Amino acid sequence: MKKVLIIDDEPLVRRSLARVFRGEVETIEADDGLIGIKLWKEMKPDLVFLDVLMPGMTGPEILKELDFETRNKCKVILISAYTGGYNLESAKNIGADLFIAKPFENIFDVKKQADILLKE
Repeated sequence: MKKVLIIDDEPLVRRSLARVFRGEVETIEADDGLIGIKLWKEMKPDLVFLDVLMPGMTGPEILKELDFETRNKCKVILISAYTGGYNLESAKNIGADLFIAKPFENIFDVKKQADILLKE
């Protein structure tokens, strides 16, 4: 079974993403960047939803901290309510595969995009 790691300090975001994947993948949740990077290294997920701004470590800091091999063994969707400095191009420049702004307009569209990445 594929593993999806959700690193976000907003409980509603974590619950919503975990719920939409229920029964299809194993979901793992972290509520801050320090826990998130630890779980990423231990669990070796296939896909990571990574918030930009959160306690402990930010999403971009996590991507910089991970070694190339760990980072490239999974797909990363950068998510943020703060879209000022982030878009698909800037997300890809720091190592993410996709950028999705919060709040999500349609959680099922987010899932479809994640499913495509999981199949690659």
